[in-house]
Amino acid sequence: MFTTQLMLAGQSTPAEHTATFTRANPLSGEVVTTAAAASVGDANAAADAAGQAFEAWSQTGPGERRAKLLKAAELMEQRQADFIDRMVEETGATLGWAGFNVKVAADVLREAAALTTQIQGDIIPSNVPDSIAMGVRIPCGVVVGVAPWNAPIILGTRAIATPLACGNSVILKASEQCPATHHLIGEVLQAAGLGEGIVNVITNAPEDAADVVSALIAHPAVRRINFTGSTGVGKIIAEQAAKYLKPVLLELGGKAPFLVLDDADIDAAVDAAIFGAFFNQGQICMSTERVIVDNQVADTFVEKFAARAQALKAGDPRDESNSLGTLINAQSGEKLNSLIDDAVTQGAHLAAGGKAEGVVMQATVIDGVTSAMRLYSEESFGPVVAVIRVDGEEEAVRIANDSEYGLSSAVFSRDSARAMKVAGRLQTGICHINAPTVHDEPQMPFGGVKSSGYGRFGGKAGIEEFTELRWMTMQLGPRHYPI
Repeated sequence: MFTTQLMLAGQSTPAEHTATFTRANPLSGEVVTTAAAASVGDANAAADAAGQAFEAWSQTGPGERRAKLLKAAELMEQRQADFIDRMVEETGATLGWAGFNVKVAADVLREAAALTTQIQGDIIPSNVPDSIAMGVRIPCGVVVGVAPWNAPIILGTRAIATPLACGNSVILKASEQCPATHHLIGEVLQAAGLGEGIVNVITNAPEDAADVVSALIAHPAVRRINFTGSTGVGKIIAEQAAKYLKPVLLELGGKAPFLVLDDADIDAAVDAAIFGAFFNQGQICMSTERVIVDNQVADTFVEKFAARAQALKAGDPRDESNSLGTLINAQSGEKLNSLIDDAVTQGAHLAAGGKAEGVVMQATVIDGVTSAMRLYSEESFGPVVAVIRVDGEEEAVRIANDSEYGLSSAVFSRDSARAMKVAGRLQTGICHINAPTVHDEPQMPFGGVKSSGYGRFGGKAGIEEFTELRWMTMQLGPRHYPI
């Protein structure tokens, strides 16, 4: 059993009226976490604390910020076992996926540390004699990061690491599905010297989420919001932030296309598609949801792909013989089952796997998916992949772009020039050639287009998101005025 409080102004604090909520293990149904259930008042207190901390933190030098972020990375790795335990219990992730989360999250902190000396500006030629004009990047204020449950350590850390490197104070709004996992990120950062309101963590009951987030957005000290999650919620956050003219970075849903052209290396494509479609039970924004395969190689590809999928086993995430863990909840399984029913009823073929049983679902391949089926367009966010057969490159590109989403994509071809041209036509923020749709590195510009959101996490792109660009001038000599 994990018990967590709010983290406000460097203190572990109960929620207003000592309210709490619980999180249960998806597989056993047993309560594993009791967490403080923040109110609107608590949200405002977090923003007040972060606002007060901003003045001093924003004036620190890059060396101090870098040292504390590097220390946090070290402490995160030291507490790897604790992170894994919380993530597995709260989300049903496998041990391997949880351990990978810790590794990447520590690298996110190290990348943020490296960015502290990359916050640069420009000298801009001025028409005014003896005037030096500059574009200077400065911290923007309090940054709220709203993180999801599916890669909680990576994405919770990503939500606040670069903002901290840029001199902002932060509030991590934890997911209701993994409050203890997200709270541990705050504990590590505070232990590294980022307390006193520089890092604050808010947990809330599911029914209070809308009010808590709305209060954070509205607070005058909050100047930026980043959100990773569903497109539906992202739209609500963007609308609310627009009322206050506050910029938002949104990384939202996906329906990643995986194109297998007629000259593809089929075995390599199968390997990548298996990983991209089923890693973490397909519960990744970049997960391969649509395999768009040329009819000339479709039979061979589907036969090999289905056989590999059938060999994967889902179940208890603590059983290391299971390649897949569980779904986040039974409602997810119900949605996936309805997508399968709809596709099969309309003529699609179940090539591997089958329906979810509670929160356990085997790797499932649906062949012969058409645009008439819900699986063609709806984000499944589970271990179900649609195979769509096409005639030629043009149809493959058209179907790949026939989606409201545009996060990640992949193209497989032995002809690199051909693959590069196809990749250039895909309407996605990310494209990998002869590699899976699931891939991320802390220094890369990560984000999507269309209903997958806007803005970019990662590397120097993140600096632009979490700083203000200020025009400054210095007059070095007399200046002529017309009056």
